[in-house]
Amino acid sequence: MTRSKMVASSRPRGNASAPSVSLKFLAEHLGLSPATVSLVINRSPAAKSIPHRTQERIRAAARELNYRPNFMARSLRAQRSFTVGVVVPEISEGYAALVLSGVEDHLLEEGYFYFVVSHRHRPDLIEEYPHLLQQRAVEGLIAVDTACRKGVPIPVVAVSGHREVEGVTNISLDHARAARLALEHLATLGHRKIAFIKGQAFSSDTEFRWEAVRGAAHELGLEINGRLTGQLEGESPSPEPGYLVTRKIIASGEPFTALFAFNDISAIGAIRALREAGRGVPEDVSVVGFDDIQSAAFQNPALTTVRQPLRQMGIIAAETLLRRINAPSRAPYPKKINVEPELIVRETTARPRSTS
Repeated sequence: MTRSKMVASSRPRGNASAPSVSLKFLAEHLGLSPATVSLVINRSPAAKSIPHRTQERIRAAARELNYRPNFMARSLRAQRSFTVGVVVPEISEGYAALVLSGVEDHLLEEGYFYFVVSHRHRPDLIEEYPHLLQQRAVEGLIAVDTACRKGVPIPVVAVSGHREVEGVTNISLDHARAARLALEHLATLGHRKIAFIKGQAFSSDTEFRWEAVRGAAHELGLEINGRLTGQLEGESPSPEPGYLVTRKIIASGEPFTALFAFNDISAIGAIRALREAGRGVPEDVSVVGFDDIQSAAFQNPALTTVRQPLRQMGIIAAETLLRRINAPSRAPYPKKINVEPELIVRETTARPRSTS
């Protein structure tokens, strides 16, 4: 029996309490060079040149032998932390969670650690968190639906940041096309009297999306009635703000046959308010959401919505940030990266009972 086989058979699989082995020992066990094993274990970009089957062998053996890379040693050798910071308004089902899933997947694949902080829209925390994260040696920041400040000396990528700030790359949805997709869908069905739910004042998307809605409505010859326009209030990430604002719109007494909500969460709340008022969806009122969160397809009825590729936006943000971290300090960087929306037609939209 060879030495490597004896070691492999003497260590129980998945035993987290078993002592870890060295990189040199793992390489000998596999019959590979320590350099090759190191590239794969540390998820170095150069590891992409190593055959996938070999990479899988290395990772399987590392799990079997309870190998744990020495992160501190790696950081000290490179004089880097391999850590980034992620700033979000809150962590709940919806926008931020889907963006984070994409960020997380790419950072883990590339061997980076990350801190996530949520500021709950408090101005003091929005101001303070970037400094606190820099004190923890993060090499870059990803800001999700969070206004970016000037003077951050490390690379920053903002998802829905919108503002042009030195040192910041913005990942932005084409809001003009998104608004056009939603309103054109409703207009084609025959809807002319449409209610609108605007986002909270603190959301970085609110102003840009509303301007896009106004522009699309003008192009399509649709009237925006102030009595049929409401704005989400409060900081709750639940459907409640959408429910409350829809009740106010219904109470206005102004007739409408469709509603375009700021996001899917508020659309879900709107549907509840409509049902309580005795209005069927989509029989009496068609509803369109925005984002295409994971539960949108499983609502009853399934929600028609404008899909933001939120997970992909998170991946793009992480990819862009790592490229900037690993580039020379004065290298040019993209100021803006646009992503495209997609209309997802499900069960909450239909022709109105009367087009008069």
